Amino acid sequence: MKKSQLALAIVLVCTGSALAQSRFGFQQQDTVRRTLQFSSGVARTLEVDNIDGSIRVTGYDGANVEVSVNRAIRAESPERLEAAKRDVQLEITDSADIVRLYVNHPGRCNRDRNSDDSSCFSSTNESYRVNFDFDIRVPRDAAIRLRTINGGDINVQNVAGDFDVDNINGSVEMLEMSGSGKAHALNGRMKVTFASNPRNASSFSSLNGSIDVAFQPGLSADLRFKTFNGSVFSDFPVEAQPADFAAGPARVGQIFQKNQFQSGRVGRGGPELTFDGFNGTIRITQAR
Repeated sequence: MKKSQLALAIVLVCTGSALAQSRFGFQQQDTVRRTLQFSSGVARTLEVDNIDGSIRVTGYDGANVEVSVNRAIRAESPERLEAAKRDVQLEITDSADIVRLYVNHPGRCNRDRNSDDSSCFSSTNESYRVNFDFDIRVPRDAAIRLRTINGGDINVQNVAGDFDVDNINGSVEMLEMSGSGKAHALNGRMKVTFASNPRNASSFSSLNGSIDVAFQPGLSADLRFKTFNGSVFSDFPVEAQPADFAAGPARVGQIFQKNQFQSGRVGRGGPELTFDGFNGTIRITQAR
């Protein structure tokens, strides 16, 4: 296992009256590209634990993890800019079963990189901002664990491994997926399309956004769903399950509007698929 911190050459930008009027009048930007490797083990996972910025991951038919990271630092003064460079580090671990990119920031509630609450963040310094935007190509069959909090969306495409995706203040879009897992967007919309239907339990949730998930024809699954200020629609005939509400005939279209979990079965039943919304509509559609 190999671990390193990202060291970069950066150019200072601080000219013009517009920047002088800005609170963060001192800026640095850079881009770094790295090729990372998994160990020879069978299990492979890409983990990106970000704070401010976007994450884009694309599956491809290769063996390495190809990483491009754009970093932007904004600060109130040259001294605070230098402090940001010291305080906020991108740590990279490769040559292991898990290739990990971790933004280590003094505002983290727990800076232990192995802690389950590593996404917890409390802003402790208002004198600078450090933004990382990740663009990554990963072996198609690798599993992914992605986290970000502010200032960007999470986009994933053509990944067949299992997924664990969480965005606090942005959207989640996952296209042509083939694995199983969970995806959460607290204050953004969620859109997911499957190239092949999940084989294991999966969940999709958003507090303040819509949830649109498209499955392949022939879906067989057990559904759980709820929303408060939205509705739930399905392209698939859903048979109500008597454990949750009165059984009825199979139906297509709007299937409930109630802030508690209800259950239904599509086809012969199968893996449990959970859809948890609050202020948005949930759409369970058939891929065209």
